[in-house]
Amino acid sequence: MKLNKLPEIILLAIVLVMFIGCKPTKETTLLFVGSYTDKKPGKGIYIYEFNNETGEAALQFELDSIINSSFLRLSPNGKYLYTVVESQMPYHGKVASFKIDSLERKISLLNMEDSGGKNPVHLEIDKKGQYLINSNYTDPTLSIFKIRSDGSLFNNPQILTFEGSSIIEGRQEAPHIHSSNISPDGSYLFAQDLGTDKIHRFRILKNKEEVIKLQKDAPINVVPGSGPRHFTFHPNGKYGYGIAEMSGKVTAYKVANDSLEFLADYQANKKSQNVYSSADIHTSPDGKFLYVSNRGSEENTITIYSVDLQHGHLKLVGHESTYGNHPRNFAIDPSGHFLLVANQRSGNIVIYRRDMKSGLLTKLPQELFINSPSSLQMRTYNVSK
Repeated sequence: MKLNKLPEIILLAIVLVMFIGCKPTKETTLLFVGSYTDKKPGKGIYIYEFNNETGEAALQFELDSIINSSFLRLSPNGKYLYTVVESQMPYHGKVASFKIDSLERKISLLNMEDSGGKNPVHLEIDKKGQYLINSNYTDPTLSIFKIRSDGSLFNNPQILTFEGSSIIEGRQEAPHIHSSNISPDGSYLFAQDLGTDKIHRFRILKNKEEVIKLQKDAPINVVPGSGPRHFTFHPNGKYGYGIAEMSGKVTAYKVANDSLEFLADYQANKKSQNVYSSADIHTSPDGKFLYVSNRGSEENTITIYSVDLQHGHLKLVGHESTYGNHPRNFAIDPSGHFLLVANQRSGNIVIYRRDMKSGLLTKLPQELFINSPSSLQMRTYNVSK
């Protein structure tokens, strides 16, 4: 054997060993569903395997004996699932952390901590997965949890309380923190306060131990009686869009100087109503379209807007029926080809194929039927066969 052939033979042997030793992997997309359980222990979290070609979903796991797990959030790395627990109860709710087994399509409880207030309704997590911010609607407070390296939550969260009111009797005598969102650069937190018609603004400060502190800055005022509910930042980080529950309007903002600069308002509902009840808001993964869910007996729609990527303005594309009652939450799958909406009161999750060029939605024949579905999360995993 010639000596100059040895390196090639060694390299070939190494490649062969690596090939034999490596297990083949495949992609699988999981759909996580959170639901209300009629204020008693019941089935509250479901996991489905989602087919990225057909839009079909097959049930893999059910978590029983949990109360009102009405809002879910996946960790940035997809290894952990967090949920509010015991929302809409007359006592403090909880926040629970779960470890995800993407191969077996199941979750296991890590720990559960007091949420720091009544009626937890929303969870936000920083990009590094180091801390979680929970919004308590009824009390109202924000609670900030440090996340351990194993995904579990430290107890004794920081608690921020709020004061104030606005103009709608019966809805706005006190603050109601409905959600919070970390700015794209990670330096600010914006909290939607339905009760006072404000978006509270906090500078995020960290010490050497990566423990954060929120420093309050001047809030952003919205039109009185609007009731800001949910918010999303555009993937390019230049714009933000908020949906107001009681006015049914989307407000577009420019992200500048660590704040939100007003651009325009857009009516989201298809029909004029005395009482509006808009709910959720998300952009498509490519940032070209914005979607909003609208509840109400005469509405129950998804509004579709195209996004002007240069200036952040919106143009109405159309409205699509949710084929159910009370669309509380919806999700776009990681590929961007499908949109799923959870109709809470009719107990059905409707699946649409999404046109990537027009943004329009086409309902697929398959539906999922769950008692009071209220929150959807999706992620694609690489798993060993």
